[in-house]
Amino acid sequence: MDWFEIIFEVIDMRSFSNLWYWIALAVVWSTASHWVLGVPFDMVLRARRKGGQAMQDLEDIVRVNVNRILLIGSVAGLWLIAFGSAILTILGILGFGYRIEFAQAVFLIGFPMSFVGLLSISTASLISEEQSHGELLCRRLTRHRFWTQLIGILAIFVTSMWGMYKNVYVGPFGN
Repeated sequence: MDWFEIIFEVIDMRSFSNLWYWIALAVVWSTASHWVLGVPFDMVLRARRKGGQAMQDLEDIVRVNVNRILLIGSVAGLWLIAFGSAILTILGILGFGYRIEFAQAVFLIGFPMSFVGLLSISTASLISEEQSHGELLCRRLTRHRFWTQLIGILAIFVTSMWGMYKNVYVGPFGN
């Protein structure tokens, strides 16, 4: 037995039985729920609690990020949707049609994150239209975070159920 076989026996390279996949999944969703429209959520809490300069800082950084998101959406939005849809379709077909576990794993992260991306564009548009500031802005960002966390909870649940199915029922070499 050579060293390459030993490594692959010690480290399971399948996605759903690999600890690194689950760590990556947790990092993706914790990051998505902490950074609301590119703004760290603790900044929202600080602005709501202290007001004044903290609120002004929040409004400034949200204005910059909302303008950036809306500009990207208007300039390259159609291309991003087309490219993202193509990638997710390819991953879905490879993963669930051809039963490639790595494609399934990436799809189960990417598909729900696409909803978070659409939610971000929607929230940015709403903030821009309303010219939200102060407490209304904090409520919009908190609501966005709530929906992001709800999408994340559902995504983690579905991913863990699929991962358990793959690990327990199908097994390492099953179809």
